[in-house]
Amino acid sequence: MDRRDVIGLIGLGVTATCAGAASTVRDRFAGVWKLISYENKPNDGEVFQVYGPNPVGRITYDKAGRMSALLMRPGRKAIANPRSATVEELREIQSGFVAYFGTYDVDEASRTVIHHVQAALNPSWPGTDLRRTYEFSENRLTLRAMQPNGVLTLVWEREPD
Repeated sequence: MDRRDVIGLIGLGVTATCAGAASTVRDRFAGVWKLISYENKPNDGEVFQVYGPNPVGRITYDKAGRMSALLMRPGRKAIANPRSATVEELREIQSGFVAYFGTYDVDEASRTVIHHVQAALNPSWPGTDLRRTYEFSENRLTLRAMQPNGVLTLVWEREPD
């Protein structure tokens, strides 16, 4: 294909992707990320690790705009039969685990990723948008969620393909 062919295709509304073309910020999200830290910094207090020093979690973004997130506090107590769990056991299940999925958009101007929640362990989340500012640094992704009483900071590390 020569230059005239390319110009003709562009004139028809067809665009070509060249090897080495710059990737978008959205492309940088695509993949599987491992949770490294999950911290809460209240406006009036010290930083604390929400799920301890070694939280377990994965967040996945795909190029089609779908995402899912699973976060867990390790060492949760096993429950013999969740169907007959006590109120305290149910509280332990819910407070030590976050799970949701949906779609996502990236607002580059505000450096924000928006998770459009379709289903979640927390019944108040479906139909809502979870907004996180983002920052990439080498193979790490930092997401920050502004809360009324402080800031949640989650650091993720890209998993190899």
